[in-house]
Parts: sequence; structure tokens; C-alpha cells
Amino acid sequence: MTRAARLGAPILAVALAGAAPAPVHVDGERLKGLLLALAEFGKNPEGGVTRVGFSKEDQAARVWLVERMKEAGLDVWVDPAANIHGRRAGTDVSLPVILFGSHIDSVPKGGNFDGDVGSMGALELMLTLRDEKAVTRHPFEMVVWSNEEGVHYGKGVFGSRMAARGPDPGELEAKDEEGVALAEWLRRYGVDPARIAEARLDPRRVASYLELHIEQGGVLHRGKVQIGVVQGIVGIDRFHVSLEGFANHAGTTPMAERRDALVAAARLILAVREEVMARPGRQVGNVGFVQVLPGAPNVVPGSVRLPVELRDLKREVMDEMAARVRARAEAIGKEAGVTVAMERYANDEPALTDPGLQDLIEATSRGAGYSTLRLPSGAGHDAQSLGRAGIPIGMIFVPSKDGISHSPREWTEWEDAARGAEVLYRVLRALDAQ
Repeated sequence: MTRAARLGAPILAVALAGAAPAPVHVDGERLKGLLLALAEFGKNPEGGVTRVGFSKEDQAARVWLVERMKEAGLDVWVDPAANIHGRRAGTDVSLPVILFGSHIDSVPKGGNFDGDVGSMGALELMLTLRDEKAVTRHPFEMVVWSNEEGVHYGKGVFGSRMAARGPDPGELEAKDEEGVALAEWLRRYGVDPARIAEARLDPRRVASYLELHIEQGGVLHRGKVQIGVVQGIVGIDRFHVSLEGFANHAGTTPMAERRDALVAAARLILAVREEVMARPGRQVGNVGFVQVLPGAPNVVPGSVRLPVELRDLKREVMDEMAARVRARAEAIGKEAGVTVAMERYANDEPALTDPGLQDLIEATSRGAGYSTLRLPSGAGHDAQSLGRAGIPIGMIFVPSKDGISHSPREWTEWEDAARGAEVLYRVLRALDAQ
């Protein structure tokens, strides 16, 4: 049983003791202003932003954010993994810190709410505590994690992974399309990559980690539910798949004699969908792109590269899906005369949220008069890294209009963002009361 689960009963009692709706503490208009100001960094003409982690746009946004955090009266620093921390001291120096936050980097042509709601919600909470001249027993610390999306350098949740377990072999030496090593980008952010180990968190000194986030799916929006209580964050396995046939003249090679890698790839893409859907559940799979060589209209495709991504909340389901896809790939290759290789290159293990924190988020939301629903997260989050490091984690979801995310059309109503920040405020104050 985790620390938060052991505290579940007294925490729940505190939350229910104030179950009658009370005045909202956070300033929704100020939160809206913070979100709009952040949206100027990397703003796209069609809406949304391109603020990829380790980019000039992200760098400029971070400078702006550090100033806002200082205005909130926080002790601000950037760790060697480029995570931005802002701490507010508690009265009892022996108590562990309560962490909360999210990220501000985006995907290319992304939206203005993914990560931003959690990060600006955390800042609004700190501003509220400043205005209230509030006194807390625990230190409160907001953190904005670096390169959560992982678009740059290909591996997500970078900052939180460094805080949980450190880099993968060779990760800091990896170079981008311009030949710039990841370590060099850390230096551009003003930190020393040689000290990356100092970004590691000691789980014994962290009471819990809370993350406010948009759902990025349509469950809450379709159900007209105001707050999602996250049960866990799905694991993600990604595989490189290569199919090697034989490139030959498209006009002179009979159809029955072709070793067409693209035809085999097309069959494999359908097989991924079929195998993922072969059992009931919320598991998902995806093939996001196809690279074909030689890539000429009059040449039979001889080589294809594609990624396969599989997600679920249970490791055994992910492994079963991978085994079934691999078996189908081998069978397709044999029939088509094509060699197929499937190699996992990245994996994020599933992470369940703490039962006591789930109860607290649910009770606190209902005490504020908000409707709730328990659901899994189909997207990966920084909370996942901390959960696997042994820190109790909890996540608060707010609705995404029409379930759209990673798009300029991504939208969360301002009132929903404010509700999420209010729940975060109430949950943190209840935790501190323990």
C-alpha cells in the first residue's frame, strides 16, 4: 500500500468535511490571461502553436515563465535536465515536498492547452496562495518538465525521465537533423549536461505528484462530465519495422513474380488494426507513416520502413498484441517473399495512479459541485515517469472539445480549465492538512 493510499481515509474525511460548495479560490480570468500569453510563443497563423522542446520558441517561453514564477514569490531554479522548478516553503522542514505541474512544449502545429493548462494552472495556484498569504505545512513545488512531447530527438517525457531514472545510453549524445547534440541544447538552456544525475528526485522526499491536464480524448466532452479522475496512464511500446523485398522494373516484372515490400507493408498495416481490435478493451495501435524506397512510379518497391505503436494500461495486453502483430508480420513476409524485421526501440511502462489520490480528487471535485468520471489516460504524461519511480501520482483531467488534441483545433473551455485548477488547489490543500 502506498503512502497516499494509507492516508486515503483521513484525506477523504478532510475533503468530505468541506463538501458543501464554497467560493472558488483560483482566478479563472487570470488563468485565461496566462494561457493566452503563453500561446504567443510559437504562435501559428492558422491557430495553435509550434513550440517544440529544445527550440528557440520553447526557450523564449521558458524565459517568460521564469519571470512569472518569480512574480508569484517562488524560489525558482532550473535543474540539469532543464526542468523549471518553483518552490514555496512550508512551515515544517521535516515534511516531504508536494509536487505538481506539467509541460509547455508542443508538437508541430499543436494546440494551446496540452500541457499548458497544467503548467499555467500550477502557476495560478501559486499566485492564489501568494494573494491569500497562505501558510502550508509542506513545501509546495511546481515543476515544468522539459521536452515532454519528445518530438525533438524522438524520446518523450525527457525531463521527468531524468528526474525518475536518468538518461538512456547514448541519449545525451544523440544529434538532431541539424547535427546538434541533445547535450548542446541543454547547455543552450543554461545547464550542465555533465551534472544530469543531479536532476534525480529522491522519492523519500516527495509526498506525491499531481498533474492537471486536458483529457485529449472525447469521453468527458461527450458525457458532459466536468472532471476526470485518472485511474492510470497507458504504457506505450514503439517498434521499428523494416520490410525488404526486391526492387525491379515495374513494367517488365510479372505480378506473380514480384517481391513487393509495399504490398506486404499495406497488409501489415491492416493486420495491426485487426490484431489490436481482436479483443475487447481500450487498447490501441497505430502506424503513423511509411517510408518507401526507391520511391519511383516505375519501380517495384524494394524496401519499406514504418513504425508500429501499441498502447494499453496493462503490460500483458501490450505484450500479447505485440506477439500477435509479430506473428502476422512473419506470415505476411513469407507469403510475399519479403523479409520482415520488427524491433522495439522505445517503451514507456504503464503507471497506475494512487488509489488514495483518486479518492481524494473525486471527493474534492464533488465537494466543489463538479461532476466526475474515473477513466484511464490514453496518452503518456510526465506523471508516468514519477509513478514508476515510486512516487504516488494523481491526475486531474478536464474536457477536450470534440476529443481533439495535437491540433490547432484543440480547445478546452476557459471555465473547464478554471475548474481543473480549482480542484488542484483543493486537493493540494487537503494533502497539506495531513
